[in-house]
Amino acid sequence: MAKKAVASLRKADSRGYTKVIKMVKSPKTGAYVFQEEMVLNEKVKDFFAK
Repeated sequence: MAKKAVASLRKADSRGYTKVIKMVKSPKTGAYVFQEEMVLNEKVKDFFAK
């Protein structure tokens, strides 16, 4: 089910950030987990390159 963005993220100084979600396979269980993070717009590609 989709989540709505929190209203506190809509401040004027936070427009340079993006919420990114990446699916990662857990080495312990082998199941997929979601890694969520708030990153600067310029560093989005670096987040997915990891």
